[in-house]
Amino acid sequence: MTSWKEWKRKQPYAAALLTNSMKKNRLSHAYLFEGSKGTGKMGIAVTLAKTLFCPFLDGVEPCNECSDCKRITSKNHPDVHFFSPEGHSIKIEQIRLLRKEFSYRGSESKRKLYIIEHADRMTQSAANSLLKFLEEPNEHETALLLTEQIQQLLPTIISRCQTITFNPLPSAEIRRMLIEEYNIPTSIAYLASAITNDYESAKARCEEEWFAQARKLVIQLMEEILERHYQVLLTIHEKWIPHFKEREQLELGLQLLLLWHRDVLQLKLGKEDEMVFIQEREKLEQFHFRFTKQQVIKQMEVILEAKKRLNANVNPQLLIEQTVLKLQE
Repeated sequence: MTSWKEWKRKQPYAAALLTNSMKKNRLSHAYLFEGSKGTGKMGIAVTLAKTLFCPFLDGVEPCNECSDCKRITSKNHPDVHFFSPEGHSIKIEQIRLLRKEFSYRGSESKRKLYIIEHADRMTQSAANSLLKFLEEPNEHETALLLTEQIQQLLPTIISRCQTITFNPLPSAEIRRMLIEEYNIPTSIAYLASAITNDYESAKARCEEEWFAQARKLVIQLMEEILERHYQVLLTIHEKWIPHFKEREQLELGLQLLLLWHRDVLQLKLGKEDEMVFIQEREKLEQFHFRFTKQQVIKQMEVILEAKKRLNANVNPQLLIEQTVLKLQE
């Protein structure tokens, strides 16, 4: 279970603001957590709920072991209510249920907390109903609204909440979490954290056999460009095209090729600590000695141009063939 100590490392601003408010007993009646997917909005919301209801706090740290903490984790606490879209939207019936629930005293304490995930997906009627609720705050009630699309919310709702922005997690933090918390192989964790700053997306990639195979194919293609250029087109036809079948997959393949060449450039610039293909140091050094810095930059430009052309509805197979041939020049 994530503690406030860990949240202060992952989301220092949000964690510091909330813990200081709780220590001073000045928690706002409504917060709006906004930020991209995977930045920890729901995680902090759950930790905050535990701090409010855990009877065995250590300062503001919940014990994570008591009945209250466990029921909050499983979303079964009678005084902590979770709401998320039913289908594509949060409907007025859900907000009416929320208002009805909060018209009663807390089942086990005076306090009540509600957490609305994807608050931007409220229908117009649901948003207006929630607005009336926010306009009549009760000192024992706390609202947490979570959104990835703050611009979709009514300005009047935003104005009645204290907004906390959740910043994208640094790549180094995503890597640490993948390796230490989920035992993801280092080589895969480094690569996944380089292609997205969304922790959940990075974790999902790491769990895909497809992604691990994609990494191997990129390394194989780079080896052949360097040592077995006569085999490159055969590898593209027999392995690359069958594996990167969808346009989105091919775009990711080009991104991995770009990361490989960026690693070569990092070697030339003496920035080895920023490399991604960390277990392929020997192969990267061969590229480093074979190509000049200007050539590596030109190769990166070729890949970037290919990514641009991919979005222009060109033939994917022809595109990758032309790109690899240019990388060999």
